[in-house]
Amino acid sequence: MLGITVLQPRYRELVLFKAFTGLRAEASRTYLSFLWWVLEPLLSMSVYYVVFGLLIQRGTEDFVAFLLVGLVVWQWFAGSIKHGMNAIHGNGRLMTQVDLPKEIFPTIEMVMDLVKFGFVFVLLLIFLWLYGFDISPSYLALPCVILVQLLLLTTFTYLTAAIVPFVPDLKFLIDALLQLVFFLSGIFYAGASIPEQYQTYFYLNPVANLIEAYRDILMDGVWPDWAALFKVGLFALAGVYGAQLLIQRFSHLYPRIVEA
Repeated sequence: MLGITVLQPRYRELVLFKAFTGLRAEASRTYLSFLWWVLEPLLSMSVYYVVFGLLIQRGTEDFVAFLLVGLVVWQWFAGSIKHGMNAIHGNGRLMTQVDLPKEIFPTIEMVMDLVKFGFVFVLLLIFLWLYGFDISPSYLALPCVILVQLLLLTTFTYLTAAIVPFVPDLKFLIDALLQLVFFLSGIFYAGASIPEQYQTYFYLNPVANLIEAYRDILMDGVWPDWAALFKVGLFALAGVYGAQLLIQRFSHLYPRIVEA
């Protein structure tokens, strides 16, 4: 199940405390402090809009909203993996001093990214409302979609965090794979625009299904594809369980490997 160990009261409080202090420390290192949590993704999204929306003119109707939804969802997913995959490897000294469940370290990074995503997601909602997209009953499905995405990114964050201490150079390959998935997830194009013979393969990508679910709710005002969402959620739930077992399996090796 999802982080059974880190959900225990004593570990949960530690995770929340470390995430809070990490966010404060991160904000204190810049002049604009917490504003960078919003400005950084906005600047990144502006670059993609200029390139794909204006220069290449690769877009659909309401392309600005279409693009922003996809990018916000992706940035949460990719950011959590990038920050979390080095969490165990980067805490070698602490692991030699204190015996803690090793999944705590990537969980702290995920909580920090969840907070940042919350700020950006609220701004996205405000933008969509000002842009003319009304609140609909399908908004009730948002918690389900967010939960499924949280499970999915936990799967890959735990998995990469479990493996990187053994092969540190693997993080460069993971960055390249994330770049590939970025362009295969329908951020700049709709799944319906793909030739029919390739759509089956496209929807094997769980991130593509999640992005489409968000767009269904936020832009089209319709309920997401529950069958697709259930499949992604089931895959993610099994993945979290398996990845956590992997971390626990190698737990006794990490302090020696990282310090070596």
